[in-house]
Amino acid sequence: MSSDPKKLQQADTPWGRWEVLLEEESYKVKRIIVLPGHRLSYQKHLRRSEHWIAVQGKGIITLDDKKVTLIPGEAVDISVGRAHRAANEEKVPFIFIEIQFGSYLGEDDIIRLEDSYGRA
Repeated sequence: MSSDPKKLQQADTPWGRWEVLLEEESYKVKRIIVLPGHRLSYQKHLRRSEHWIAVQGKGIITLDDKKVTLIPGEAVDISVGRAHRAANEEKVPFIFIEIQFGSYLGEDDIIRLEDSYGRA
C-alpha cells in the first residue's frame, strides 16, 4: 500500500475500515464499514460529491446538521461542499457503498469540521 494519500486503497481507522472496490479517472467506489458505537468525522469535500447506499445494518447520516436514518437499499446524495457524517448506534457493523464523483478523488480532499478521535 502506498503512503501517497491520493493512492491509498484501504485503511483501518478509529471508527472502522474502508476499501476501494473500483477506481477510474472520474469516479471511485468504496466499501465503508462503521463499527458499532462509532462515527466518521463530520466533514466536507471541495472537489467531489458522494452517493452512499446502505447494504448492512442501520446508520444515522448527518447532512448539514439534519439527521436521517439509512437502512439497506436506501441511499443519500452528498453534493460538493456539503457537511456530512455516518454514525452507527447499533450492535452490528453499518456497511455502505460510497460512490465518489469529481475532478479530484484523493483521500486528502477532506475538511474535518468535528472528529471524535482528535483528527479535526
